[in-house]
Amino acid sequence: MTPLQKLAGLAVLILLLMAGAAGVTWQVQDWRMGKQLSEQLSAQSAAHQGQLDAITNEAWRQQKAEQDRRLSIEQQLATQDQQHSKELSDAQRNQARLRDQLATADVRLSVLLAEDSASSCNLPATPGAGGVVHAARRAQLDPAHAQRIVAITDDGDNAIIALRACQAYVRAIAR
Repeated sequence: MTPLQKLAGLAVLILLLMAGAAGVTWQVQDWRMGKQLSEQLSAQSAAHQGQLDAITNEAWRQQKAEQDRRLSIEQQLATQDQQHSKELSDAQRNQARLRDQLATADVRLSVLLAEDSASSCNLPATPGAGGVVHAARRAQLDPAHAQRIVAITDDGDNAIIALRACQAYVRAIAR
């Protein structure tokens, strides 16, 4: 082996030792940085988990509040439904009683007659034996016509009760 070869071998050996030392240095540096990075990630993960927990708790609170509000509205609507059902059944019962009384002639419907403004005779009508109406003249309606009028008012009463129920429902939902 010539001195030139020995020198070249020594130079290669020095380069290999330097590369190995640099690799070890990089390895140590990598371990140290990995530990720091791991600690940072752990801290960030804990902070992130805390934020997620806060968001989840707020979502649960809002959901619970919404469920409570919905339950309250449902109870209010149930109460209103019972009230309107009672009103409707009472009105139907009263209408049936009135129809029965009209059918049996216990009650008679009458209308006020318009006075003739062309005649100057506005004397009060003489009261009949069964009443004390002094100034207005009345005419009794045929029972069939009275039944039709009662049926029309029944429909109107039912419509008004249904309208009140719808309005109460909309008010309860809109709150």
